[in-house]
Amino acid sequence: MSDGAVPAMNDGPLARYRVQVDEGALRPDPAQALAAEKLSSLHHALESYQPKSGRKGWIERFGLTGQYGAVESPRGLYLYGGVGVGKSMLMELLADSLPERSLRVHFHEFMRDVHGEVHRLRQLPGSDDGDPIPGIADGIADSNTLLCLDEMEVRDIADAMIVSRIFARLFERGVVVVITSNRHPDALYKDGLQREKFLPFIELLKERLDLLHLEAQQDYRIGRILGDTVFHHPCGDAATTALNEAWDRLTDEAPPEPYSLNVKGRKIVVPAAAHSVARFSFADVCEQPLGPSDYLEIGAQFCTVIVDGIPALGPEKRDVARRFVTLIDALYEHRSVLICSAETPPDTIYDGDDWKFEFQRTVSRIIEMQAEDYIRSRHVD
Repeated sequence: MSDGAVPAMNDGPLARYRVQVDEGALRPDPAQALAAEKLSSLHHALESYQPKSGRKGWIERFGLTGQYGAVESPRGLYLYGGVGVGKSMLMELLADSLPERSLRVHFHEFMRDVHGEVHRLRQLPGSDDGDPIPGIADGIADSNTLLCLDEMEVRDIADAMIVSRIFARLFERGVVVVITSNRHPDALYKDGLQREKFLPFIELLKERLDLLHLEAQQDYRIGRILGDTVFHHPCGDAATTALNEAWDRLTDEAPPEPYSLNVKGRKIVVPAAAHSVARFSFADVCEQPLGPSDYLEIGAQFCTVIVDGIPALGPEKRDVARRFVTLIDALYEHRSVLICSAETPPDTIYDGDDWKFEFQRTVSRIIEMQAEDYIRSRHVD
């Protein structure tokens, strides 16, 4: 394929990846190239694959599928690794190469839609004794040969049980599944309530999907931050525009969706989240009754946190200032990038004399978090 060539619709992920490298959109990365090659093999297998229909034919009813050579579904892929190694980008290359047969969706959006459909179906007359899950899975299978599920992260037992049953049905229907996650399957829903009920699903994933650990040489998102201002002041239209542009760059212009974190049985609402980026107003994150464990969970889950509208704080806002200090400490511990707008420079955010000395450590951390070395450091989940 010549330089600048546009990949044909049926070109697989590896060809599309090489075009982006040739054009300078991506830097060569052996780990990403290996994953693209693996995805290309799956792409070629899917080109000639027809999944099972929803109704069983006579061969299936008599249990003779193996004997009579029914087509086995290609093995899917579970691609896992740290933030910013290119998992979502690689998955997108596969989905784009099979646009009429694939569904690519963020796991959070997928579960939101499933919960919404469950609720809708249970409101229908005569639905009291019905089980909506198989029908929902069949709806997906009827329209898609390939399901690409981005950033899987199971948070509660309700999601754990629903996703287990949906995937069992999808696999039964022959849908091929590709998943990206920050975690190895064995670490999904780790320490969750009643996790033993989720373990069969983990084994099913490992049975039906090949596992590939992506350890890229670089965090490709770093280039979208380096060289840009991450601390914007004063607040105003220019600062808000800068934060909006940062969101678009880091999330590939994903629509902001609310997200819930489960911390010791409590739900912490993230007003906007996508692709490991969270966005809060200062009031949302520091004027609510949140504590250290809440902020640590935010830092663990999001590699970048955008905060709008940090005000000047005086002694009357000491409790709010303490929460802000705790937030900064948590983000710093997890090496999350902070992009924010503030009324004042860091050293004058807290203008009271009673706690000014203690606040200097936070000022120092905010300044350090703007440095290239910090931004390049690996996020710790």
